[in-house]
Amino acid sequence: MTRVLFVVTAAEHWTLNDGSKHPTGYWGEELAMPHKAFTEAGWEIAIATPGGRRPRLDEISMGRTAGLPGTIREVADYLSSIQDALDSPAPLSEMDPDDFDLVFYPGGHGPMEDLAYDEVSGALLTKRLASGRPLALLCHGPAALLAAKGKDGSWPFAGYRVTALSNIEEKLNSFGRKAPWFLEDRLREYGADYAKGKIPLLPHIEVDRSLYTGQNPGSAKQLAKRLVADLA
Repeated sequence: MTRVLFVVTAAEHWTLNDGSKHPTGYWGEELAMPHKAFTEAGWEIAIATPGGRRPRLDEISMGRTAGLPGTIREVADYLSSIQDALDSPAPLSEMDPDDFDLVFYPGGHGPMEDLAYDEVSGALLTKRLASGRPLALLCHGPAALLAAKGKDGSWPFAGYRVTALSNIEEKLNSFGRKAPWFLEDRLREYGADYAKGKIPLLPHIEVDRSLYTGQNPGSAKQLAKRLVADLA
């Protein structure tokens, strides 16, 4: 059976450049839709967070501006069906990426606060990349890549073609304009070959060797579909 590790942020806020703490967590659609697709494919899923802390759902991701009403209802219903698993995640430090066929990082602004700096997650990502086995990150999930470091101190994802939430998309939210840094900019600074779709908010994915990335929440289903097809 195909086994998947979901690495989910445990952050409950995002510290903005004015010092304020914006409530956040994981983005509903980005966790629910891939989880549902993988479950329907018959895959076994484990959920882990830094410290094994219960992840927080970003309430904005369930609001009227987050997507079509039908999609929001579908996300809410699915998250409710897996609430027990979300309430009791495993500590990320106890997870070995070699035990899984796929490692998947959903987004939300939470990764900008914790996973972007988490050494345990960074080491897991470095090991996973070296294995050549599938690794996928969505929207703000690629912020976790910034914590990865090779033995020589270099960034192992340099030169990889990557997408993630663009600067334009970040600034569509009023609080996003207060970001202490933008993910698109930081990925470029680290040496990623960053790419994005021509039209903001529309689905866009990139695949470079074993690395799969999706640009925004709307890319969740497309990314999951590609992963199911490639891992079949």
